Order: sequence, then structure tokens, then C-alpha cells
Amino acid sequence: MSTPAVFLDRDGVINVNRSDYVKCWEEFTFLPGALEALRRLAQLPWPILVVTNQSAIGRGIVSPQTVAEIHERMRAAIQERGGRIDGVYVCPHHPDQGCSCRKPAPGLLYQAQAAFQIDLSRSWLLGDSASDLLAAQRVGCRPFLALTGRGQEQRPVAQACVPEFTVVPDLAAFVDRLLAEQAGTLASSSP
Repeated sequence: MSTPAVFLDRDGVINVNRSDYVKCWEEFTFLPGALEALRRLAQLPWPILVVTNQSAIGRGIVSPQTVAEIHERMRAAIQERGGRIDGVYVCPHHPDQGCSCRKPAPGLLYQAQAAFQIDLSRSWLLGDSASDLLAAQRVGCRPFLALTGRGQEQRPVAQACVPEFTVVPDLAAFVDRLLAEQAGTLASSSP
């Protein structure tokens, strides 16, 4: 049986987006409130999955091993605070490579779908760029734009190319909305 999932972009949603890329754990800084939001999100029964373009690998700025280590440490820090990330899906390619996994292409979402038996039409994706929202739209996920990271500057771009999406201030507000929706669903289905 398929399940909904919560997809999160990494840079600008969970951690501070750096114009020079996150190249080591010491450069990874959680956004304010992100750890608490992830703890609350973990109350929901669905997979929580990170889908992230990491072109710094394809550009030769950072190794795939370093990015994997950053993700291991990120997941450990989130788990230490009571949250969880069930999977991390990375596009390592340079933007010019024309791969099928670099958002806005939907490859990362399809990889996760296969691994977790996800019903994409019942899932959500929170990102900070138009490419995140386009990837969500292409697979039928509900797209959400966080105004953290590049979200504020990407909002007009998103409005020009994605017909419908929801704007939230940050990850915490997104989690509030999901928890409220879930509470409403439970209330409406009880006798």
C-alpha cells in the first residue's frame, strides 16, 4: 500500500543557504526553528525525505563522500533532537549535464517513490525555489514555497511558472499547517 510522504529541500529550508555552497559540516548551520520543526514533523507517520541538488559535487568543489558525511551528521543532529529524516536523495550533477534528477526534473522524487512506495499525489514538497515547486508539480505533489533561503527572491519566478502553490514563512509554519490538516482529517473521520 502506498503512503504519502513529506519532501524537503535542504539548503534554504533546513539549513542556511550559502552562495559558496556548504562544503563541510562546519559550514552547515540549521535555520532558526528547523530542529524543533523537524521534531514536531516526526509525529506524523509518513516518510520525511530530503531531495537536494548538490551541484558543488559536479563542479568539483566538494566530494560525494563529504556531502554524504554532511548528511549523516545532519540526520544525527536531527535525531538527537527527536526528529528524523528517513532518506536523503542527492543530485550530484553539474547543471549543464542534463540529468533526470536535478530539480526541476523529477528524478529524485521518483527514486524516493520507488524506495518507499509513495503516493506522490498525496504528498507535499517544501522548497525555497521555483525548481523545487516545478519538480513537485511534475509528479503531482502539493508544492510549498518557504520564504527562507532564496524563497523571497524566487517567489515571482515561481508565480510565473507554477500555477498553484502555497507560501509559508518557514519550515515551522509548514509543519504547523501539516499537523493542523492531519488533526482536521482525524476529526472529520471520527464518528
